[in-house]
Amino acid sequence: MTQNGNLKRRVRARAAKTGESYTAALQHIRQPSPEDLAIRSVRIVVAQTSLFNDPRDHSALHASGVEMRRLMREAHKAGARIIHLPEGTTCAPNKRIMSGNGPGEIGPSDWTRCEWGTLREELEAVRRLASELKIWTVLGSVHQLTSPHRPHNSLYVISDRGELVTRYDERLLSNTKISFMYSPGKVPVTFEVDGLRFGCALGMELHYPEIFTEYERLDVDCVLFSTTGETPSSAPAFAAEALGHAASNTYWISYSAHAPQSASAPSGIAAPDGQWASRCPANGEPAIAVADIRTDPEHPARPWRRKARADLYTPHQIDGDPRSDGRNLF
Repeated sequence: MTQNGNLKRRVRARAAKTGESYTAALQHIRQPSPEDLAIRSVRIVVAQTSLFNDPRDHSALHASGVEMRRLMREAHKAGARIIHLPEGTTCAPNKRIMSGNGPGEIGPSDWTRCEWGTLREELEAVRRLASELKIWTVLGSVHQLTSPHRPHNSLYVISDRGELVTRYDERLLSNTKISFMYSPGKVPVTFEVDGLRFGCALGMELHYPEIFTEYERLDVDCVLFSTTGETPSSAPAFAAEALGHAASNTYWISYSAHAPQSASAPSGIAAPDGQWASRCPANGEPAIAVADIRTDPEHPARPWRRKARADLYTPHQIDGDPRSDGRNLF
């Protein structure tokens, strides 16, 4: 997050000095080096997990941890450098279960009901296993803040050394989440693995193209999007948005949702051509899918679109209103 802030300040300073657009200034600051032009590859696993939605249930929180660690071991056997898991992998608290007004009425969440100690124990076990397996682990969890602040809905990024290197907090929350459940995040988050840059998104943010164009400007190679999923009827269109964002921004998107949604929209990895490179089974069961994410420095689409979004067309635009010229009218 600090690196993102420093980059933005440099870009804004150049734009103010030269009169360039933000995109043009960013492009100048990030002139490619020979190293940037090398093809790089990372093997990633995307997972779909069981849905645990009651943070009061000690045994369920433990079961979610056991399942996560089993999938991490499967990812390690598949040769993955990263495993990407859904929103609320540890637990996706149900709004009615958490409502202080009782299950019959959705109201402000009572977070004293959460078994925070058990949650921390399971996360610590995941952290230790990530270090043991030497695998990067990105998972969804509620992040506790000091009272009276509501928690964040977050993605934890744990390195292959077992270190929590960063955390992404969902920014564009649903009406229920912002009204009764969570505090919103503020900033995009990126991190690097083996020379590839990853961004994070969460929840319903797939519906907001600005999240994904922002990550394109931040030079990511892949966005890790975690969700609990949509309703069965809406899930296929929701997942299709991942393909659209991948194609329009020419990068990879890993789409991770819970296993119950897989009957209509299983977890998968979308390639920059807008096609699924790999998907989990559509059987409602926890599972993983594997893909090798590769950069393609010579692909023309991304630099062209950056150029088009900058000041490419301004010199060619016609002054005045062309409609006032009668020769151009039928």
